[in-house]
Amino acid sequence: MEIITQFENDPLLFRDPAFIISCHDPASLKTCFAAIERSLDRGYFLAGFFSYEAGYCFEERLCPATAYDFPLVCLGAYTAPARYPVPRRRDDGVKLKDMRLNISRERYGAHIRAIRGCIERGEVYQITYCIKLLFSFLGRERELYQRLLREQPVPYPAFIDTGRYRILSLSPELFIRKSGECLVTKPMKGTWPRGVDPVSDIIAGWRLRHDGKNRAENLMITDLLRNDLGRVGTHVSVPRLFEVAKYATLHQMTSTVTARVKKDIPVYDLFAALFPSGSVTGAPKIAAMELIRSLEGEERRIYTGAIGYITPERDMIFNVPIRTLLLEEGRGEMGIGGGIVWDSTEQGEWEEGMVKAEFILKDVLCRPASLI
Repeated sequence: MEIITQFENDPLLFRDPAFIISCHDPASLKTCFAAIERSLDRGYFLAGFFSYEAGYCFEERLCPATAYDFPLVCLGAYTAPARYPVPRRRDDGVKLKDMRLNISRERYGAHIRAIRGCIERGEVYQITYCIKLLFSFLGRERELYQRLLREQPVPYPAFIDTGRYRILSLSPELFIRKSGECLVTKPMKGTWPRGVDPVSDIIAGWRLRHDGKNRAENLMITDLLRNDLGRVGTHVSVPRLFEVAKYATLHQMTSTVTARVKKDIPVYDLFAALFPSGSVTGAPKIAAMELIRSLEGEERRIYTGAIGYITPERDMIFNVPIRTLLLEEGRGEMGIGGGIVWDSTEQGEWEEGMVKAEFILKDVLCRPASLI
């Protein structure tokens, strides 16, 4: 298994693992975390991913009895990472075709109405609801990753080759970063299209920062993350709220939540408290995850899970795999999600989803009129 992380402009290559820690069965998840602790004690770096479905296994009422086809956990154990030499640009000849969504526009609208009904009854306050873009793929996966990253720079990109799956993550979102006793998470909620010129672009960023719906989404999830960090840490604070970041095709809003934790806190304790990120579930978290599973009807797999690495000192950094492609034997999928609150509309959420997919739809790869 080979892994490239380029988090915060620090390109690392993890290659030729001594062994791999992996499981598909929820009943084996705690065994995986025990193996993680033993491996760190032996001085290994661990790099890889957790699927979104691993999050169900931390809650007894959500934990399924059956195994999954896609791994819940897949981490390679490495002696040390190498510096990753970013390759020069080349003409890759990559093609994506046969793009389609896994849901009809009518069914999507019915789901949004169902979520708003749950909000009206007070069962949830916000739901991050996801659909999938499906496609066929021709070419070299790593060259597609490098091409997309050149055209759409983001702070938390990663590439994973497991042999069976290739994961191309163009993620702008940090899940957690632990350095010693300091723990940081940066939930991302709030999206706005880029302007068509410099002036309208400045206005677009300002409108996102002051838009009531987007601020409400962001604040709900920031409060959820404050509560989650409080389960494992102390001195929880929000040093930055409603920051707007500019990307090639959109503006997005983040807030920063920090806490102090024990330097040697078990990895299981961190993930049991925080995973998956509240930014990809909604609030309250458990009720949101139950509704998500009933509506979406299929596994998210890598989408909205976590990709990253852990050092022998138990420092770690993981992204939230949004804007992430999962490729297998010429087929691919990419999740598209958005936070649904009471003020959400079917048309508005549909258009926001297409804006989020624009980074892959916008250029010569493909632009099917039926999706836009």
